[in-house]
Amino acid sequence: MQCATRHKILNRPLSQLQHPREVIRQFTPNWFAATMGTGVLALALAQLPLAIPGLRVFAEGLWLFNIGLFVLFSVLYAARWVLFFDEARRIFAHSTVSMFFGTIPMGLATIINGFLVFGVPRWGQEVVQVAEVLWWIDVAMSLACGVLIPYMMFTRQEHSIDQMTAVWLLPVVAAEVAAASGGLLAPHLADAHGQLVMLCTSYVLWAFSLPVAFSILTILLLRMALHKLPHENMAASSWLALGPIGTGALGMLLLGGDGPAIFAANGMPGVGEVAAGLGLIGGITLWGFGLWWMLMAVLITLRYLRDGIPFNLGWWGFTFPLGVYSLATLKLASTLNLLFFSVFGSVLVMLLASLWLIVAKRTVQGAWRGELFVSPCIAGLKK
Repeated sequence: MQCATRHKILNRPLSQLQHPREVIRQFTPNWFAATMGTGVLALALAQLPLAIPGLRVFAEGLWLFNIGLFVLFSVLYAARWVLFFDEARRIFAHSTVSMFFGTIPMGLATIINGFLVFGVPRWGQEVVQVAEVLWWIDVAMSLACGVLIPYMMFTRQEHSIDQMTAVWLLPVVAAEVAAASGGLLAPHLADAHGQLVMLCTSYVLWAFSLPVAFSILTILLLRMALHKLPHENMAASSWLALGPIGTGALGMLLLGGDGPAIFAANGMPGVGEVAAGLGLIGGITLWGFGLWWMLMAVLITLRYLRDGIPFNLGWWGFTFPLGVYSLATLKLASTLNLLFFSVFGSVLVMLLASLWLIVAKRTVQGAWRGELFVSPCIAGLKK
């Protein structure tokens, strides 16, 4: 029934926005998925092992644009809570839209990482303090999403195994993304003890997320075997499973790379060597699992394309998971100095850029026409 309702909502006439205030009234966290996809593309382009003139400048511009998007979306969503509080709070009972709360801290994480990749070379080490403050905010939001949304699934929402999709992963994976960001940020801190605190916190965040995500993936495999593929409106969700796998691999590689220097600076050199070995082996292992899921997602997407896939904001699900898997691939390339990972990672980033162009164009068109400003949790209410 929910799928039928969602299908009806996504095909409403273009005249649905009777007043500009409807943009605010109908605004949902789904939009932050666009900041995830845009941010990860900027980070991936900056790490391409290709000497393309102007590429880094373009990537930095894309990161700055993503900051503007995140601020705009934050203002719009905050305005919804102020102006339409009674309707906004209905999201907590909605079994699908509530999952997208996780996109907010994950979108912020791409901005934090950009401060290190782009901000430090341009503005100096002062921006590290900004990134550190934002990271702790991101951690708090990720922990809240990872606990409160599943709690509401258990107590307030209606779910069934045949209606399950990989969207269940979104609130859980946010902590894992924060862990990978912590691995990138920790070496930039000036204080050795502060580095250790951030490193250990990131390991906790990784463990807070990945086992739960893999539990969901196990159920998802069973669901697809028993009930086949979800409705075509959820076609992009087949890629979401690649997110926790790719982020898990990237997190292990980054944290393992930080381990030797940070643990040694705190009097534990032996622990650092163990962390480096576990990070590398864990990263390669998860990368291999991700390869299986990526190939499966490609086959599933081709199956959907035969019948046509209606556009919605869920298409951004094609971008971020592929992006983090691309980053993990490029990290393996720099760590192992193997040509295969360098070439394969570059191909993935090019594919990511192509998908981003397609999805971004369709998003701008849909937003301009008003098609994409739809809040399923208030569907049927009088305006």
